[in-house]
Amino acid sequence: MPLNLANWITLSRLLAVPLIFVAIAQEWQLCALISFAIACVTDWLDGYVARKYDLITDLGKALDPLVDKLLILAPLLALVELGQVPAWAVYVIVARELLVTAWRGSSQKGANIWGKAKTLSQMLAVGALLLQWEYAIYSLYVAVALTLWSGLSYVLPERSPDLIP
Repeated sequence: MPLNLANWITLSRLLAVPLIFVAIAQEWQLCALISFAIACVTDWLDGYVARKYDLITDLGKALDPLVDKLLILAPLLALVELGQVPAWAVYVIVARELLVTAWRGSSQKGANIWGKAKTLSQMLAVGALLLQWEYAIYSLYVAVALTLWSGLSYVLPERSPDLIP
């Protein structure tokens, strides 16, 4: 099956990951931030294009969440290496992603509202950290809390509703 436009957009986000990683390692914060922001926009764009033009594929359903995880984890791991982010927070995020991926198995069920909130909070936290905002670490803690809550919503769906009470 050839790649469609939505899948190419997803792959462009994947190609941004090494650029972001290198920019952080070289302390090119503005380059890292701009690259990360553009990659985050493509997360919305690939889904929009896939739905609008009926380009939803099994490849896209599998590739999109994987690329999202790499987009979030690469800069966080680089920031851990630089001593700017506590490793325990990144561990919680990695553990949740692995556990939910295993829990879901081969199911390509879309993210619920908590999964979407988790991804958005992680993107905002990474952006704040790259911006070197004074209170960015607190945005990471909010992202960790939403990461844990969204993980529970997959493992215990009858105990944690999809909708915000």
